[in-house]
Formats: sequence, C-alpha cells, structure tokens
Amino acid sequence: MTRDKTHMEFVERWANFVRNNPRRKWKPRLNEIVDSQFEKTWEFYKNLEKTEKGKEILKRLREERLRNIK
Repeated sequence: MTRDKTHMEFVERWANFVRNNPRRKWKPRLNEIVDSQFEKTWEFYKNLEKTEKGKEILKRLREERLRNIK
C-alpha cells in the first residue's frame, strides 16, 4: 500500500506540532487517536467473530499467541 502526499504532509505537521508544543497540549490528542484505533480493532474482531471462517481465524490467532507466550 502506498501513502499519498497528503498523508506525509499530515505526518510532518504532527511531528512539528509535537516537537514545538509541550506534552500536555498534544498528548490528549494522541490518546484520542490511539483509543479510536483500539475501538476499531475491537469492532473488527466482533464482526469477524460473527462468521464461521472468522471464528476459525480468531481461534488460530489465539492459539498462536499462546504458543508465542510460552
């Protein structure tokens, strides 16, 4: 997947914002972005779990994760 020019411009603006502002100013915004990513991930898992194939995929992922922990 390739990113377009506007994405890189956003990344550069965000980096400058973080660099030039105190943490208390940019951290709440960053938390919103991270939280929304978690929410979207959980929504995806919930929808995936509604299908048989999705249940199989999630089961394999959980099993693999458990193997990697040990």
